[in-house]
Amino acid sequence: MGELELAGIAARLYALPFDDFVAARTAAAKEVAAASGKGITATDQRSLAADVRSLPKPSVAAWTVNMLAARQPETLRELAALGQSMRAAQSALDAAELRKLAQHRRQLLAAAVRDAQAVAAQQGRKISGAIATEVEETLRAATADEGAAEAVRSGRLLRGLSADGVDVVDLAGAVALPSLAIPAASVAVPSKVPSSSSAPAGARATKHAAPKHAVPKQAAQPRLRAVREESRAPAPSALERAREALDQAEQSAREATEEALRYGQELDEARALAAGLAEAALTLRKQLEQTELDLKSARKQHELVAAQAQRAVRASDRARRKEDLARERVLRLGNTPG
Repeated sequence: MGELELAGIAARLYALPFDDFVAARTAAAKEVAAASGKGITATDQRSLAADVRSLPKPSVAAWTVNMLAARQPETLRELAALGQSMRAAQSALDAAELRKLAQHRRQLLAAAVRDAQAVAAQQGRKISGAIATEVEETLRAATADEGAAEAVRSGRLLRGLSADGVDVVDLAGAVALPSLAIPAASVAVPSKVPSSSSAPAGARATKHAAPKHAVPKQAAQPRLRAVREESRAPAPSALERAREALDQAEQSAREATEEALRYGQELDEARALAAGLAEAALTLRKQLEQTELDLKSARKQHELVAAQAQRAVRASDRARRKEDLARERVLRLGNTPG
């Protein structure tokens, strides 16, 4: 009963907002220590309270992954399923399938990191680029190793994980209460950590009446592979994993080379376009300079013609006045008797 109670408290603590963990852990330990009449001895109750107080606070990256486990477990289930497919393809040395799955993993990881950032933001914490990278590495490790997949799905992750694609993921100190089963993903996550006395009386009585050596239903779920006593399923040899890693590296190198060539072609086209535009701009500048010279000349010509026109108008006026005077004189002389 103590194990199940500790697992329930831990599941709720590790699903709380990051800054609430320490205060909630202290409050939960006090409530457990103060509780009585729960079918266990006072010594066991004190031991359980000490276990609650000793639950480590996770890193920000681990907390972010725990938020996914608590609030979007389907994301982690999808990554775990992809990891199984990748390991099956690796065992079969199916390089083509591995390349396809690796591309799918890149897409899933990108979407999962976005989901993690969104869930963390909902809990009042903005995830930095460095933390997002650590979250991505942790989720990538979950696709490379089954034990790592179970660790991230536990919701009790304490630190980020990493995988090199060849060796199994180091899970030492990575999970709180690693010997306990992964909690059911369908359990709702409350905003507070309830005390052990919050369970209905009927439920407590049922638990107390269970046989001493009965195996709890939750314990039948898979435990973290890193702490299991049973042996792992046969895995590909180090040489096979190394060869597959080499195949993936060669494929990545080919894709990078093709991408570099494509960008190189685009760069050449952009350079040629820029050169053409520069030449056109130079031609237009020369045309503009010539046009400005022509305009200046035209303005001078306009000023000269305007002055000549004014002089012509004045000369015309003088000529008309002389004409009028001459006509008048002729008229006078014509009217004078001879």
